Amino acid sequence: MSPGLLILIAVLGIALLLFLVIKVRLQAFLALLIASLFVAIAAGIPLQEIPQTIQDGMGSTLGFIAIVVGIGTMFGEMLRASGGAERLAITLVSKFGEERAPWALGLTGLIVSVAVFFDVGLIILIPLVYSLTQRTGRSLLYYALPLAAGLAIGHSYIPPTPGPVAVASLIGADLGWVILFGVIAGVPAMIVGGIFFAKYISGKINAQVPEYMLLEHMPSASLLDDDDEPASSSHPHDVRKPEVSSVATQERTEERIDVAQTRPVPSFGIVLGLICIPLVLILLNTVSTVLFAEGNAVRNFLSFLGHPFTALIIATLLSFYYLGKRQGFSRREIQDIATKSLEPVGLIILVTGAGGVFGKTLVASGVGEALANAMAATNLPVIVLAFLIATAVRVSQGSATVSMVTSAGLIAPVVQAANLSGPILGLITISIASGATVLSHVNDSGFWLVSRYLGISEKNTLRSWTVLETILGCVGFLVVLIISLFI
Repeated sequence: MSPGLLILIAVLGIALLLFLVIKVRLQAFLALLIASLFVAIAAGIPLQEIPQTIQDGMGSTLGFIAIVVGIGTMFGEMLRASGGAERLAITLVSKFGEERAPWALGLTGLIVSVAVFFDVGLIILIPLVYSLTQRTGRSLLYYALPLAAGLAIGHSYIPPTPGPVAVASLIGADLGWVILFGVIAGVPAMIVGGIFFAKYISGKINAQVPEYMLLEHMPSASLLDDDDEPASSSHPHDVRKPEVSSVATQERTEERIDVAQTRPVPSFGIVLGLICIPLVLILLNTVSTVLFAEGNAVRNFLSFLGHPFTALIIATLLSFYYLGKRQGFSRREIQDIATKSLEPVGLIILVTGAGGVFGKTLVASGVGEALANAMAATNLPVIVLAFLIATAVRVSQGSATVSMVTSAGLIAPVVQAANLSGPILGLITISIASGATVLSHVNDSGFWLVSRYLGISEKNTLRSWTVLETILGCVGFLVVLIISLFI
């Protein structure tokens, strides 16, 4: 089959995927599988071999993704249930001071979303934003956008969140490089978008706390140290959610334990230390591959400790003790929290696996090779191609995670053909994350979540949130593009 025809099949496969997701409203997991079947049949893979291709694509992807996302979610839920996320936010705001609260909120969002999903982080921490807004009289956007920017960056750029983990798995990137470049690109992006743009747009849009969110949605004073500035008397776990929240998120939020009223809250140092443990271990593993020869005992030990599986198991077990047992949770309660945390991640894991199937099908059918050759003929750097592909998919279908998975499947053949180094693969991962961040609009659930929690119109959400997301993605991409010129 000619390369031109194979490329046409790839284009039709992507078009079918977008049609099923956007027009038919078919679940992304099933849509990815159907698109994979179409590509396999159209490209001439023998019918009896197609099921095995699907199985291989799913198995090779989920062997890594399912473990990382599953363990990471337990860790994140312990952070939420113990009140650790609020402790982190309130302490940082107190230490930074009210005038520099946007910096503290951006940093809080960046740290917290490494462990919890974007929507959960926003729901947990938005009461603090409401409290600051009512106390200072500033526009709600002045505080909310820095928090949202930090959450968005952590969600898309820094493992062990599902998006970057999935991309790294599909293109063979080392998570240590992904974390390093995710932080290097994400922090400037958060500052430019979450601090400077937020300050500008908050002067144009004077949003206040929406009336339907005014019922006792302030942080609890019991979460504050004696020297911290108190906010209000009720607790952020009592947040009443707008209807746009997912069912899983609603159920988890509704069933929260009011930890501030019944148990002590973990210290700032404990919370920050636990979040940093897996990141540091993974980074040490990556550094050891540079400093020590293969087979070196130190490298082997750090490779074991710094593997995402081991690093996350260590962090999660420590969280069970420091955020659970030491805070008064019984063994049964800790078990229930861990079990409950796994309920909403099944869909994420399956969608990621289906993305792996799509990528495997492209490779097995020869479409991937033809696509790689066509992309190479454009003479565009792979990092640029990755960003453009992710942007196109993001604008078309909305979900950042699905965009990242789909784009990684498309770019994987190019990466394999180019035989790229570890650092470059890490940069490509962040480039895909950047493209999957820009231009959030009405087909993205995050758009509606932000709109309703901030109580602003669709027009003002486009002026604020959509522009913010675009700034985050473009700045992140520019940073990795500049870094790639020196590697």
